[in-house]
Amino acid sequence: MNHPLCVFGEVLFDHFPDGTRVLGGAPFNVAWNLQALGEPVSFISRVGDDPEGGEVREAMRAWGMDTTGLQIDREHPTGQVRVSLKGGEPSYDIVAPSAYDCIQPESYSSTCSLLYHGTLALRNPVSRTALEELLQSRAPGIVFVDVNLRSPWWSRDEVLRILERAHWVKLNEHELQWLADDAAGTAAEFLQQHRLEGLIVTRGGAGAELITAKGDQFTAAPAASIEVVDTVGAGDAFASVIVLGLARGWSLQEMLERAQAFASTIVGRRGATVNDRDYYQTFVQRWK
Repeated sequence: MNHPLCVFGEVLFDHFPDGTRVLGGAPFNVAWNLQALGEPVSFISRVGDDPEGGEVREAMRAWGMDTTGLQIDREHPTGQVRVSLKGGEPSYDIVAPSAYDCIQPESYSSTCSLLYHGTLALRNPVSRTALEELLQSRAPGIVFVDVNLRSPWWSRDEVLRILERAHWVKLNEHELQWLADDAAGTAAEFLQQHRLEGLIVTRGGAGAELITAKGDQFTAAPAASIEVVDTVGAGDAFASVIVLGLARGWSLQEMLERAQAFASTIVGRRGATVNDRDYYQTFVQRWK
């Protein structure tokens, strides 16, 4: 089964202090959301030959997702993150090594109109090699990089090398400061330096801004009254709608506002994914 949208990267379980587990990983969350919003994707990742890997496959099948690109690793376990919440803000203990660190290059016969990937799964050279082959063999028209810096699993030089292939980049205001040549550098300077078509900077409760190489600039802010349960997955929800908007040719202002609205509902729920089709249908109907 071939899809014009491809998502590459980690799938894992978030383990919370109360003992609950939530299926997640930024790329998986994006693929999950896109499936429910009516845009199936080729999701390319790797899970262990273990019970949690089986749960991932079963969850994907039940959700109607294509599992063709989900590899099975007989040496490394399915990814896991131990999440701690302090004042509503998450901190992460990302277990390594995990199966998604060892995504293998495969023969990709179809093309991708858009390829989404993050930065965490590229901490290991094996998965970086697989991504390089994917970029070469499927020649995506748009490469969307969702920067997700998790210490100690990133280096500035490596992330900047990753951005060389990107057309669109999403990051938060702190990540912009960490990656810019000058900590006081602007989003526009960063976009020009890395020759991007578009850059999105999220600013938490202050909303987000989107700028383009053509000089366009757009902003969106969340509603004043938002109940925050936890922020795990909010950025992934935001990115999902940006990808959806790019794929469907929405106006950039409309795309940004819809992404902000969708992300604002996620923070009112525990965990990063929603296993409720009616939740998504509300947005599908609203965006027709």
